[in-house]
Amino acid sequence: MKKLYELLDGFYEEMVEIRRHLHQYPELSFEEVETPKFIAAFHEKLGHDVRTNVGGRGVVATLRGEKPGPTVALRADFDALPIQEENEAAYRSKVDGVMHACGHDGHTATLLGVAKALNKLKSELEGSVVFIHQHAEELPPGGAIAMIEDGCLDGVDVIFGTHLWATAPLGEIGYKVGPFMAAADRFDIKIQGYGGHASQPERTKDSIVVGSQLVTSLQQIVSRRVSPLDSAVVSVCSFEAKNPFNIIADSAVLAGTVRTFKEDTRDFIEEEIERIIKGTCLTANVSYDYTFLKGYPATVNHKEETEFIAKTAENVPDVQSVKEYEPRMGAEDFAYYLQHVKGTFFMTGAKIAGRETYPHHHAKFDFDEKALLIAAKVLGTAVLSYMEEN
Repeated sequence: MKKLYELLDGFYEEMVEIRRHLHQYPELSFEEVETPKFIAAFHEKLGHDVRTNVGGRGVVATLRGEKPGPTVALRADFDALPIQEENEAAYRSKVDGVMHACGHDGHTATLLGVAKALNKLKSELEGSVVFIHQHAEELPPGGAIAMIEDGCLDGVDVIFGTHLWATAPLGEIGYKVGPFMAAADRFDIKIQGYGGHASQPERTKDSIVVGSQLVTSLQQIVSRRVSPLDSAVVSVCSFEAKNPFNIIADSAVLAGTVRTFKEDTRDFIEEEIERIIKGTCLTANVSYDYTFLKGYPATVNHKEETEFIAKTAENVPDVQSVKEYEPRMGAEDFAYYLQHVKGTFFMTGAKIAGRETYPHHHAKFDFDEKALLIAAKVLGTAVLSYMEEN
């Protein structure tokens, strides 16, 4: 462990350089070209076995230790978001309309730092490490499921991943046994009425009135149809029926999201939304189209591996606190990995002290780069400790 920490301390400046380079040249989900090339070249220089174009644009690198033992996988995502950056940092995005507003540049830099450090310990490694660099986390269907289908988890015994969390204090590690992040689904509704002049509403079928009734009625699913002991969200986030001020809209389009932790609740809400749409439209004598697109499933951490990470993190330098978090309604396609192998996904605090904190996916998002080193030490410690214990 001492060697690991010394190596990572020595690689910290390089991790920062990598993070800032990636931040300046972000690439959107499913459009990543230069980023995977950069990652592959880094691992190839270390002498790792490298596979490119895994599941489309992913990169998988394997470090084989010189002693027998388990295979531990570490995952980091590397896609960016369609956001125009408003920060004035020297390393701000050079790509118009695209920025790393969620920390994936930091995830990649962290994992490359861990890879370089563990490579130096190759002769002492009791097992193998698989570095999964995933594309397209931000946009369903995401990159994880395709990479799994392409064999990124073949032979893997356990998987660990972390998210740099810019709203949590630097030095804090957050974990959660069981459901941690929610399933994220989308629904789209089109109400087809019959437009006409606003002075003669009796000759129309008002799609705006029907849509407004739906917005109100859909809120009753969670408040009156889902147990208070369960967690769910139904949010209508878009309502479009643009028309001249004196013309009743012919049609209205609504879109929104559903967040759940349990699959049966997820299925129930999908059906309940359509039941409400059908009844409302029948009453108003209008037609409708309804689609429900399932996104990522809930991220459910395995108990033993989650408790292992929590215990491991307590002994890592620079970690000041280890807390069990409440479940989050955000989504993560790390969920797919946990459906195939045991493992856990945790948060690494990265809040910048002394300045305003902007949330993830904000145009002024940024994080304290010292979190790169803390995350790297926790992941590296997890690898060595897991190998020793197994």
